[in-house]
Amino acid sequence: MNKQQVRKRIEELGIIPSVRVEYADDALFAAESVSAGGIPIVEITMTVEGALDVVSELAKRNSGLVVGAGTVLDIDLARRCLDAGAMFLTSTGLDVEIVRLAVERDVLALAGALTPTEVVAAFKAGADFVKVFPCSMVGGPAYIRALKAPLPHVPLIASGGVNQKTADAFIHAGAAALGIGAELIPRQAIYERNAGWISELARRFLTIVRNARSQMEEA
Repeated sequence: MNKQQVRKRIEELGIIPSVRVEYADDALFAAESVSAGGIPIVEITMTVEGALDVVSELAKRNSGLVVGAGTVLDIDLARRCLDAGAMFLTSTGLDVEIVRLAVERDVLALAGALTPTEVVAAFKAGADFVKVFPCSMVGGPAYIRALKAPLPHVPLIASGGVNQKTADAFIHAGAAALGIGAELIPRQAIYERNAGWISELARRFLTIVRNARSQMEEA
């Protein structure tokens, strides 16, 4: 899957599940569960034990799943993620070197940012999306709306504090997509190996995004 196809998948679904669990087996289970629920996208955070092996395993399966690497904190790790087969790179904060590497390797870059200065810098460096994190701590949907007013051309991903109650508001505020972690992949569901629970949450979030977008088109 090339960069344009990955971008299209993210834009269409509007949700990027963030897999931040403890062990590799848990991460693989989470990836399979969200995909079964209709979201064939996962961001495997580098905090997972054996994260690079998870990325590699999922990429090799060639199942149509878009697998990316999250919490990429330095350029060396970014290179290792790409070598493992990551189709996109996500950083917690802005690291221009990582963005430039992604551009160089023709891979999608989701640069982390918080302030307007960081958002602009990330976009100028070549980021395909700018992930605003932690969004809920600085105003939630209202903050996304405030950023979109002067920066309507920058595709923003709302991350941090997105749940079933706030997802609709984030889309209405202008978020191109939502980064969702524990609200989509509960720890208890992982512990119980309850794939149905995670898949149902995936379907619920997809419905929320679709309905919000439809309402915006009709307005």
